[in-house]
Amino acid sequence: MDKPRWLSATGSPEDFPPASAALREPNGLLAVGGCLHPNWLLAAYVRGLFPWYEAGQPILWWSPDPRAVLLPDELHVSRRLRRTIRKSAVRMTADTSFAAVIEACAEPRQYTDETWITPQMRDAYITMHGLGWAHSFEAWDEDELIGGLYGLAIGNVFFGESMFSRRTDASKVAFVNSVAYLRDRGFELIDCQVWSHHLKTLGARTLPREEFLALLNALCSADREPGSWSAEYEHYLRSTA
Repeated sequence: MDKPRWLSATGSPEDFPPASAALREPNGLLAVGGCLHPNWLLAAYVRGLFPWYEAGQPILWWSPDPRAVLLPDELHVSRRLRRTIRKSAVRMTADTSFAAVIEACAEPRQYTDETWITPQMRDAYITMHGLGWAHSFEAWDEDELIGGLYGLAIGNVFFGESMFSRRTDASKVAFVNSVAYLRDRGFELIDCQVWSHHLKTLGARTLPREEFLALLNALCSADREPGSWSAEYEHYLRSTA
Protein backbone atom coordinates (compact mmCIF):
# COMPACT_ATOMS: atom_id res chain seq x y z
CA MET A 1 0.00 0.00 0.00
CA ASP A 2 1.61 3.24 -1.16
CA LYS A 3 -1.23 5.61 -0.27
CA PRO A 4 -3.89 5.68 2.44
CA ARG A 5 -7.23 4.04 1.75
CA TRP A 6 -10.26 6.31 1.42
CA LEU A 7 -13.19 5.27 3.59
CA SER A 8 -16.84 6.20 3.10
CA ALA A 9 -18.71 7.72 6.04
CA THR A 10 -21.64 5.52 5.05
CA GLY A 11 -19.50 2.41 5.01
CA SER A 12 -18.50 0.07 7.81
CA PRO A 13 -15.53 0.03 10.20
CA GLU A 14 -14.86 -3.40 8.74
CA ASP A 15 -13.53 -1.40 5.77
CA PHE A 16 -10.42 -0.47 7.77
CA PRO A 17 -7.33 -1.98 6.12
CA PRO A 18 -4.95 -3.88 8.43
CA ALA A 19 -2.63 -1.67 10.48
CA SER A 20 0.34 -3.40 8.83
CA ALA A 21 -0.62 -1.57 5.62
CA ALA A 22 0.10 1.87 7.11
CA LEU A 23 2.53 4.16 5.31
CA ARG A 24 6.13 4.51 6.38
CA GLU A 25 6.01 8.21 5.48
CA PRO A 26 4.19 9.90 7.05
CA ASN A 27 4.75 7.23 9.65
CA GLY A 28 1.55 5.34 10.37
CA LEU A 29 -0.99 7.03 8.11
CA LEU A 30 -3.40 4.27 7.12
CA ALA A 31 -6.77 5.64 5.99
CA VAL A 32 -8.72 8.81 5.28
CA GLY A 33 -12.41 9.43 5.85
CA GLY A 34 -14.96 7.27 7.57
CA CYS A 35 -16.63 8.73 10.65
CA LEU A 36 -16.26 9.04 14.42
CA HIS A 37 -19.36 7.12 15.48
CA PRO A 38 -18.79 4.91 18.54
CA ASN A 39 -18.70 1.67 16.53
CA TRP A 40 -15.99 3.13 14.29
CA LEU A 41 -13.90 4.33 17.23
CA LEU A 42 -14.14 1.03 19.11
CA ALA A 43 -13.24 -0.90 15.97
CA ALA A 44 -10.31 1.42 15.30
CA TYR A 45 -8.74 1.20 18.75
CA VAL A 46 -8.83 -2.57 19.02
CA ARG A 47 -7.11 -2.63 15.59
CA GLY A 48 -4.35 -0.33 16.82
CA LEU A 49 -5.66 2.76 15.01
CA PHE A 50 -6.53 6.23 16.24
CA PRO A 51 -7.87 9.41 14.58
CA TRP A 52 -5.56 12.44 14.43
CA TYR A 53 -6.17 15.40 12.16
CA GLU A 54 -6.59 19.17 12.20
CA ALA A 55 -9.59 21.37 11.45
CA GLY A 56 -10.29 21.52 7.74
CA GLN A 57 -8.83 18.06 7.08
CA PRO A 58 -10.78 14.84 6.58
CA ILE A 59 -10.49 12.27 9.36
CA LEU A 60 -7.03 10.69 9.27
CA TRP A 61 -6.43 7.26 10.85
CA TRP A 62 -2.96 6.35 12.13
CA SER A 63 -1.01 3.35 13.39
CA PRO A 64 2.64 4.43 13.81
CA ASP A 65 5.52 2.00 13.99
CA PRO A 66 6.97 1.79 16.59
CA ARG A 67 4.22 2.55 19.09
CA ALA A 68 4.73 4.45 22.35
CA VAL A 69 3.36 2.55 25.35
CA LEU A 70 3.65 2.41 29.11
CA LEU A 71 3.47 -0.83 31.05
CA PRO A 72 1.95 0.26 34.39
CA ASP A 73 4.59 -1.56 36.45
CA GLU A 74 7.28 0.41 34.62
CA LEU A 75 5.97 3.86 35.58
CA HIS A 76 8.95 6.00 36.57
CA VAL A 77 8.43 8.69 39.19
CA SER A 78 11.49 10.87 39.75
CA ARG A 79 12.50 11.85 43.27
CA ARG A 80 11.57 15.44 42.52
CA LEU A 81 8.11 14.39 41.33
CA ARG A 82 7.67 12.13 44.36
CA ARG A 83 8.39 15.12 46.60
CA THR A 84 5.92 17.21 44.62
CA ILE A 85 3.22 14.56 45.03
CA ARG A 86 3.90 14.16 48.77
CA LYS A 87 3.64 17.92 49.36
CA SER A 88 0.78 18.44 46.94
CA ALA A 89 -2.68 19.46 48.08
CA VAL A 90 -4.10 18.47 44.69
CA ARG A 91 -7.47 16.76 44.87
CA MET A 92 -8.01 13.98 42.32
CA THR A 93 -11.26 12.82 40.77
CA ALA A 94 -12.26 10.64 37.81
CA ASP A 95 -15.11 11.05 35.35
CA THR A 96 -16.55 14.12 37.07
CA SER A 97 -15.64 16.76 34.44
CA PHE A 98 -14.92 14.98 31.18
CA ALA A 99 -16.12 17.81 28.93
CA ALA A 100 -14.01 20.35 30.84
CA VAL A 101 -10.92 18.13 30.54
CA ILE A 102 -11.24 17.64 26.80
CA GLU A 103 -11.92 21.36 26.33
CA ALA A 104 -8.75 22.16 28.29
CA CYS A 105 -6.75 19.66 26.24
CA ALA A 106 -8.01 21.39 23.09
CA GLU A 107 -6.78 24.83 24.18
CA PRO A 108 -3.82 26.29 22.21
CA ARG A 109 -0.40 25.37 23.58
CA GLN A 110 2.55 27.73 24.01
CA TYR A 111 4.25 26.32 20.93
CA THR A 112 1.27 26.33 18.54
CA ASP A 113 -2.22 27.70 18.00
CA GLU A 114 -3.26 24.52 16.20
CA THR A 115 -5.20 21.72 17.87
CA TRP A 116 -6.12 18.26 16.65
CA ILE A 117 -9.07 18.13 19.06
CA THR A 118 -11.59 19.58 16.64
CA PRO A 119 -15.22 20.20 17.66
CA GLN A 120 -16.10 16.99 15.77
CA MET A 121 -13.46 15.07 17.75
CA ARG A 122 -14.54 16.63 21.04
CA ASP A 123 -18.19 15.72 20.48
CA ALA A 124 -17.28 12.15 19.49
CA TYR A 125 -15.33 11.51 22.70
CA ILE A 126 -17.97 13.16 24.86
CA THR A 127 -20.39 10.66 23.32
CA MET A 128 -17.96 7.84 24.13
CA HIS A 129 -17.79 9.11 27.70
CA GLY A 130 -21.56 9.05 27.95
CA LEU A 131 -21.46 5.42 26.83
CA GLY A 132 -18.88 4.57 29.50
CA TRP A 133 -15.91 3.96 27.16
CA ALA A 134 -14.03 7.24 27.56
CA HIS A 135 -12.74 8.40 30.93
CA SER A 136 -11.08 11.43 32.47
CA PHE A 137 -8.88 12.03 35.48
CA GLU A 138 -9.02 15.50 37.01
CA ALA A 139 -6.59 17.37 39.27
CA TRP A 140 -8.08 20.19 41.36
CA ASP A 141 -6.85 23.03 43.53
CA GLU A 142 -9.96 23.46 45.66
CA ASP A 143 -12.60 24.06 42.96
CA GLU A 144 -10.19 25.02 40.16
CA LEU A 145 -9.40 22.42 37.51
CA ILE A 146 -5.61 22.60 37.10
CA GLY A 147 -4.72 19.43 35.21
CA GLY A 148 -5.98 16.18 33.83
CA LEU A 149 -6.09 13.64 31.05
CA TYR A 150 -8.56 11.49 29.14
CA GLY A 151 -8.63 8.31 27.09
CA LEU A 152 -10.56 5.16 26.25
CA ALA A 153 -10.67 1.90 28.21
CA ILE A 154 -11.19 -1.35 26.32
CA GLY A 155 -10.53 -4.63 28.10
CA ASN A 156 -7.25 -4.29 29.99
CA VAL A 157 -5.91 -1.48 27.80
CA PHE A 158 -6.19 2.24 28.46
CA PHE A 159 -5.73 4.27 25.29
CA GLY A 160 -4.41 7.65 26.43
CA GLU A 161 -5.45 10.57 24.26
CA SER A 162 -4.29 13.88 25.73
CA MET A 163 -3.43 15.67 28.95
CA PHE A 164 -3.17 19.28 30.06
CA SER A 165 -1.67 21.30 32.86
CA ARG A 166 -2.45 24.78 34.18
CA ARG A 167 0.04 24.50 37.03
CA THR A 168 3.56 23.12 37.08
CA ASP A 169 3.49 19.29 37.20
CA ALA A 170 -0.31 19.14 37.56
CA SER A 171 -0.63 16.82 34.56
CA LYS A 172 2.18 14.62 35.86
CA VAL A 173 0.50 14.32 39.26
CA ALA A 174 -2.73 13.36 37.50
CA PHE A 175 -0.90 10.87 35.30
CA VAL A 176 0.88 9.15 38.19
CA ASN A 177 -2.37 8.85 40.12
CA SER A 178 -4.24 7.52 37.10
CA VAL A 179 -1.58 4.90 36.33
CA ALA A 180 -1.67 3.64 39.93
CA TYR A 181 -5.44 3.28 39.71
CA LEU A 182 -5.32 1.56 36.33
CA ARG A 183 -2.62 -0.86 37.49
CA ASP A 184 -4.58 -1.78 40.60
CA ARG A 185 -7.71 -2.38 38.48
CA GLY A 186 -5.85 -4.88 36.30
CA PHE A 187 -4.94 -2.77 33.29
CA GLU A 188 -1.79 -4.14 31.68
CA LEU A 189 -1.08 -1.64 28.91
CA ILE A 190 -1.36 2.11 28.44
CA ASP A 191 -1.21 3.24 24.83
CA CYS A 192 0.65 6.55 24.52
CA GLN A 193 0.44 6.60 20.71
CA VAL A 194 3.38 8.82 19.70
CA TRP A 195 6.81 8.87 21.36
CA SER A 196 8.02 11.98 23.20
CA HIS A 197 10.74 12.87 25.66
CA HIS A 198 8.06 13.76 28.22
CA LEU A 199 6.69 10.22 28.05
CA LYS A 200 10.20 8.78 28.31
CA THR A 201 10.73 10.55 31.65
CA LEU A 202 7.64 8.73 32.96
CA GLY A 203 8.86 5.28 31.93
CA ALA A 204 7.29 4.87 28.50
CA ARG A 205 8.94 2.70 25.86
CA THR A 206 8.32 1.85 22.23
CA LEU A 207 7.13 -1.44 20.81
CA PRO A 208 7.24 -2.63 17.21
CA ARG A 209 3.75 -2.32 15.77
CA GLU A 210 3.44 -6.09 15.31
CA GLU A 211 4.17 -6.68 19.00
CA PHE A 212 1.77 -3.90 20.01
CA LEU A 213 -1.03 -5.40 17.90
CA ALA A 214 -0.45 -8.82 19.44
CA LEU A 215 -0.85 -7.30 22.91
CA LEU A 216 -4.08 -5.58 21.87
CA ASN A 217 -5.44 -8.85 20.53
CA ALA A 218 -4.77 -10.51 23.89
CA LEU A 219 -5.76 -7.67 26.23
CA CYS A 220 -8.72 -5.93 24.58
CA SER A 221 -10.81 -9.08 24.83
CA ALA A 222 -10.76 -9.01 28.65
CA ASP A 223 -14.22 -8.79 30.18
CA ARG A 224 -14.67 -5.23 31.43
CA GLU A 225 -18.00 -3.46 31.33
CA PRO A 226 -18.10 0.21 30.28
CA GLY A 227 -19.39 2.70 32.81
CA SER A 228 -18.46 5.65 35.02
CA TRP A 229 -15.41 5.38 37.26
CA SER A 230 -16.33 8.33 39.49
CA ALA A 231 -17.57 6.52 42.60
CA GLU A 232 -15.12 3.65 42.29
CA TYR A 233 -12.17 6.03 41.98
CA GLU A 234 -13.30 7.97 45.05
CA HIS A 235 -13.48 4.69 46.98
CA TYR A 236 -10.04 3.72 45.66
CA LEU A 237 -8.50 6.98 46.89
CA ARG A 238 -10.00 6.50 50.36
CA SER A 239 -8.73 2.94 50.55
CA THR A 240 -5.17 3.92 49.60
CA ALA A 241 -4.95 7.09 51.71
